[in-house]
Amino acid sequence: MPSVVLQTERLMLRAHTHDDIDAVYRGASDPGVQRWLPMPRPGADYTRADAEQWCLVAAPQARVGGDGQQWAAVDAVTGAYLGSIGLNRTMWRARSTEVGYWLCPRARGRGLATEAVVAVSRWALLDLEFERVELKAATGNTASRRVAERSGFTYEGTERNAMPLHEGRADLAVYSLIPADLQQAGV
Repeated sequence: MPSVVLQTERLMLRAHTHDDIDAVYRGASDPGVQRWLPMPRPGADYTRADAEQWCLVAAPQARVGGDGQQWAAVDAVTGAYLGSIGLNRTMWRARSTEVGYWLCPRARGRGLATEAVVAVSRWALLDLEFERVELKAATGNTASRRVAERSGFTYEGTERNAMPLHEGRADLAVYSLIPADLQQAGV
């Protein structure tokens, strides 16, 4: 995947760097993030070493290997780290990918996740000419489900028992965005 920086009204989405490690560690360790994302894996605590691995190895390798691209979401004015957003599980032949994200506690409730999801999903559909972007959220994660809906995604159904979380398995609500959705919205 090409390396790209995306700019929105309030965000800059750029590659993770060494300077992000401590912020990633703090943010990804937050109970609100840990509740819905099995990072690093169910039953394990997220460590600073996990954050370092993510910023310096895993995120860059995902892009180079073609699985997707991961961005640090930072405040466009101050540069403060706000969270992470990325494309993963990219299937090039099918021209399909999945968007995922998490935000630090101080960034939540301000529409920033929606702003980031809109930017990344439209980049995938318009610039990379993908045919489908998926967003999956645990059925109980109402905040992420609202992000999908506010970003113009269509609810398709539920994948039962689909995701391991720290407190057991969860059903996933599946949403999608396709080029026709953008045409209907006049994008």
